Amino acid sequence: MEQTARLTGFSALTPDVVIDLIEKSLGQRCTNLCRPLNSYINRVFELKLENGDGIIAKFYRPGRWNRTALLDEHEFLTELAELEIPVIPPLPFADGATLHEQDGMYFTAFQKKLGRSCDEPTDDQWEELGRLLARVHAVGAVHPPRNRITMTPRGSTRANLDFILRSGVLPRDLRGQYERVVHDTIQQIEPMFEECELIRIHGDCHRANIVYRPDESFYLIDFDDMAVGPPIQDLWMLLPGHKSESLVEIDFFMEGYETFRSFDRRTLRLIEPLRAMRYIHFTAWCAAQVADGGFARLSPGWGTESFWKGEIRDLRNQQEEIAGERDPLWG
Repeated sequence: MEQTARLTGFSALTPDVVIDLIEKSLGQRCTNLCRPLNSYINRVFELKLENGDGIIAKFYRPGRWNRTALLDEHEFLTELAELEIPVIPPLPFADGATLHEQDGMYFTAFQKKLGRSCDEPTDDQWEELGRLLARVHAVGAVHPPRNRITMTPRGSTRANLDFILRSGVLPRDLRGQYERVVHDTIQQIEPMFEECELIRIHGDCHRANIVYRPDESFYLIDFDDMAVGPPIQDLWMLLPGHKSESLVEIDFFMEGYETFRSFDRRTLRLIEPLRAMRYIHFTAWCAAQVADGGFARLSPGWGTESFWKGEIRDLRNQQEEIAGERDPLWG
C-alpha cells in the first residue's frame, strides 16, 4: 500500500509542486515554465530560472533505485565531469547535495543542454565515439559502485528470469517453454563471460543517449541504467546491425577507443550474447510496468500468447546466431 501511494503521488506531480521543490532545493527562483519531457520510467520536467538558465528536473520513479544506487550514478557523472569528459553532471543544491527526497521520491536537477541525436555517424564520428567511451571507461575502471547491478548471464539475466516467472505475466501453457529457452541461452553464453573485465559502464548506450552539438564533442547523457559490466556493452547498441553487419563501424570505433584505452577484442564475441540478454532484460522491464499498474506505455499486444511465442522464437534464433559466429580475427 505504501508503494502504491508513492507511485500515485509520483504520477500526479503538478507544476506547482515541481517548481516549489526545485526552488527550495536550489535556493533560486524559477519562472512559471514547467514543461514535461518524455521519459518511460522517471518524471522529467524542463524549468527555467529567473536568471534565464534552463534546468532539467528529474524525479526518480519510487522503488526502482535506492539512495545509494542513485548516488553511485551522481558520483560517476561528477568524476567524469571533473576530468572534462562531456557529460552533464547533477547540479549541487543549496546544501551541497545533488539528491533530495520528498514523500518517498528522490529528485535531482541538471543544466539544460541543447542538442540532437546523431542517427548515422560518419567514419570520423565513429572514431570520436570510441575516444569518448574509452575516456568514460578509464574512469569507470577506477573503482566499483556500491549498489549497482552486475550485467552478466549469472547475475542480471538470471534475476530477470526469476522476476518474469514470479510476475505471473506468462501464460501457463507457455511458461515451461519460455523458462527452458532462457535457461538454455544462459547456459550457452555464461562461459563466454568468464575472466571478462567488469567495470562501471553507462549500461544503456544507444544513439538516443548521445547528444550531438555542432563544433563540440558528443555528450553522453542519461546514466540512469549505469551498471557494472563488460565495456563492449557500451558499443553494441550503437551499431547499425549484428556484428557481422557492422565490421567497418567496429574498426573505426576501435581505432578511436585505443587512442586512450586498450580494448580486449576477444570480447567482441559478446555482442550477440548481450543482445540476447537485452531481450530478456526488456521483457522483465515490461513485466515490472505491468506489476506497477501499467505506468509506462507498452506496445500493443504485449503479454498475449502470440507475443510470448515471438519471444521464444527470437531467443532461439539468437541462440543460432551466437552458435554460428566463427570470426577468425575476433573470436
